[in-house]
Amino acid sequence: MSFFRSVRLDVSAVNDRDPAARNFLEILINYPGFHAIFWHRIANILWALRLKLIARLLSNILRTLTGIEIHPAAKIGEGFFIDHGMGVVIGETSEIGTNVTIYQGVTLGGVSANPGKRHPTIGDNVIIGAGSKILGPLIIGENTKIGANSVVINDIPENSTVVGVPGKVVGKSFSSLAPDLYHNKLPDPSGEDILNIRKEIEELKKKMDSLKP
Repeated sequence: MSFFRSVRLDVSAVNDRDPAARNFLEILINYPGFHAIFWHRIANILWALRLKLIARLLSNILRTLTGIEIHPAAKIGEGFFIDHGMGVVIGETSEIGTNVTIYQGVTLGGVSANPGKRHPTIGDNVIIGAGSKILGPLIIGENTKIGANSVVINDIPENSTVVGVPGKVVGKSFSSLAPDLYHNKLPDPSGEDILNIRKEIEELKKKMDSLKP
């Protein structure tokens, strides 16, 4: 994977997926998400060259400047877009495919202190909504959309829409590579469960009333 090709595709990702991006210069100067991924790619090269202290130092400087923490060992594909970005955390053994979009407050975290694979693997063309947490060495299938503030603790098949705590698959479709995660159109599985429980309670009340003399 060429560094310069990756950077070019990262810039294109911002331009294609953020309507507020007006030109190339504005992206270079004003987009902390782009700054974070640009310098991460350099830190990742340093990490591969076993210059790990320098790589971690660079990562920490960017964390301070952008509010985005990416471990230099994380593997990130081309066309990666972090929108806004404040509070994003991407752990050491995370693997992210191509054309992935994530929003502010997302955590790709681990749940174990043991060495080895501890963080998620994210497939191609995945969209992760603001505040979502994906915890552990999970596999998130390609073309998946994860709603805001979801907490994902299980593997997710490809072409899924996920919402809730814990995250549940509420749909199996994918329309485009654009970040079109319309939260006002997402199902609410918890709300639906509550409505079903209320309906069952009403039916039980009617049956009990029918048994009264």
